[in-house]
Amino acid sequence: MVHVLPLALAVLVWILPPPSAAAQPLEDVVAGVEGVYARIADLRADFTQEAFNKSLGQTIRADGTVYLKRPGKMRWEYRTPSPQQIISDGQSLWVYTPDLNQVNVGEAPRALAGPAGSFLAGLGKVREEFTARYLNPAVRTDEDGNPVLDLTPKRPTPVLTRLILAVDGKDFLVRRAVLYDQFDNTVTMLFTRIAVNAGLAERLFTFTPPKGVAVVPLEPMR
Repeated sequence: MVHVLPLALAVLVWILPPPSAAAQPLEDVVAGVEGVYARIADLRADFTQEAFNKSLGQTIRADGTVYLKRPGKMRWEYRTPSPQQIISDGQSLWVYTPDLNQVNVGEAPRALAGPAGSFLAGLGKVREEFTARYLNPAVRTDEDGNPVLDLTPKRPTPVLTRLILAVDGKDFLVRRAVLYDQFDNTVTMLFTRIAVNAGLAERLFTFTPPKGVAVVPLEPMR
C-alpha cells in the first residue's frame, strides 16, 4: 500500500539572515522562500511523516529519506511502517513494495510537477501559486522561532487545498509542512539533515524491477 504521495520537500540558498525573524514582514518571508526554491537544482532530506485520516480518526506514522531533482524527479524511500520506494523520473512513476514483491508502474501524474507534488516547483513561485498569510498574525513564529506561513493554492486540487509551512527565519529552509486535502485529511512532515545542490545521480530517479518482482499497472490518480 502506498503510504502517501506527499507533495513532496525542503530547500536552501545563500541569503544573509534577517535581523529578526519574528519581526519580518510577510512579503520578506515569501520572497526569501521563493529565492531559495528557485535556486535549488536538487535536494536530499530525512523526514518523519504523520498522515491523519479525519473520517477514521487514524494517524499513520512513517519515516525515511527523500530525494528531489529538477525537473519533476523524486525518490521517496520509506523505512517505516514498512519498506517502500516511490520513484519518478518526471515521466514514469514506480511504487515498489518489497513486502508484496510487487512494483506498480504508470505515467507520472501531472500533479507531481506542481505545488502538490514538488516543493522545488511550487515554492519557487509562491505568489503565483498561492495566496499567502501568516498562520497567526499576532504570533508569527512557532516555538522554535520559525515563521509559520498559511498558503492557499490559487488552483486547488483534491490532494492539496491548504499548505502550512514553518520556515527557518535565517536560511528560509522549510522545516515543517502540513498538507491538507479536500476532506481535511492532513500529512505532516518534518525535515532534517537537509542537503541541497549535491549533484544527485540520475540513477536515483529511475527503477529497474528486481528479478521475480511482479509488475502491475498503476491506477491513475484521480
